[in-house]
This record gives sequence, structure tokens and C-alpha cells, in this order.
Amino acid sequence: MGKGKFGTIIQIGNILVSEDVVSEYFACDYAACRGACCIAGDSGAPLDEREPASLERDYPVYKGFMTPQGLAAVDAKGFFEVDRDDDLVTPLTPPLEGSADCPCAFCHFTETGNCLCSIEMAGCTKPVSCSLYPIRVTHLTGGGLALNVHHWDICGCARDKGLREHIRVYQFLEKPLKEAFGAEFYEALAAAAKHLRG
Repeated sequence: MGKGKFGTIIQIGNILVSEDVVSEYFACDYAACRGACCIAGDSGAPLDEREPASLERDYPVYKGFMTPQGLAAVDAKGFFEVDRDDDLVTPLTPPLEGSADCPCAFCHFTETGNCLCSIEMAGCTKPVSCSLYPIRVTHLTGGGLALNVHHWDICGCARDKGLREHIRVYQFLEKPLKEAFGAEFYEALAAAAKHLRG
């Protein structure tokens, strides 16, 4: 671990983890947000360069859960688009009526207006950036990775719930962190968190 201008940095192998990952509270409060992270904003979820191929491969399995607008977006754009930062992201549909928000093409809306992920509903693997949210993964020069917490106003209810239930970001994301980086990585991260908290 090292201390820099961005706080303590935890290094596990070639992965650098910001202190926020182990110190901040977070636990999705779906009852409060109703899946807003899949709707809000003007850019889709970040994609690894290999993920569009898996989205295309699994499309026949999950497309039945998608909205007509989502299906049209995939027909028009394919399984990714490039945002204003030149990053690969999931395609978006046109804005919802009366809103500037453009939902992810892979959204599924229930009769009560709750938003779910069509990919996840079908039992397929959704993008890593979705599974790991609010952690964002950055690829570093030399092949390393950096894990940082993305702070978004719409997730205030998740931060409140995490605080109420004493759940930190890394604890909330135990399963996807193990799936992405392995159980040994997670155990090392948990040990570092315990050390930092004394």
C-alpha cells in the first residue's frame, strides 16, 4: 500500500485499488432507484473490446426481453457504439418521452416502470462494468489495472443504504470482484481493508 495525493493506493499484483473501494459505503437500493443507472445519462456502459462479440453471440437468448426501441437500436448501431470520449459503450435508445435520458438498448421495463437488464434476466453474462458498478476499471500503460469508485448523484440512495447496513463497496461487490479477478485477489483486498480500518 502507498499513500499519494489521491489517498491510499492498495496494490495487489498488477492491480491498483483506490482507498474509496474499501472505505466508502455502498449497497444498491433498487426499491428506491428502480434501475436508474441503466437509464440516466447520455453514454452507455463501458465495454471491454472483447465484450461486443459475446453480446452478439448471446443476443438470440436475451433479445426477447428487450424493448422495441432497444431492438431497433441494436439493428441500427450493432452491439456497441463509441462515445464522445472515444470509448466503446453499450448502444443507447432515443430519449424517453419527456426526458433527456437515453436508456441502454438492453433495458427491460416492467409494467410498473422498473428497469431491469435483459441480458441478466436471460441468464447471460452482462458487461463487467455493469457487474462491478460503482467500481470503474481503467487499463494502465504496461498492462496493469486501476480500480476506482465512480461517484454518481443518482446513487445517493445506495450510499445511504450502505451506511445504514455497514456495507462497503468491496463487500457489496464480493461476487463480481471474485468472478473478475479471482478469490485470492478478493481475500487480499479484504485483508487490506481490515488493516486500513485498524
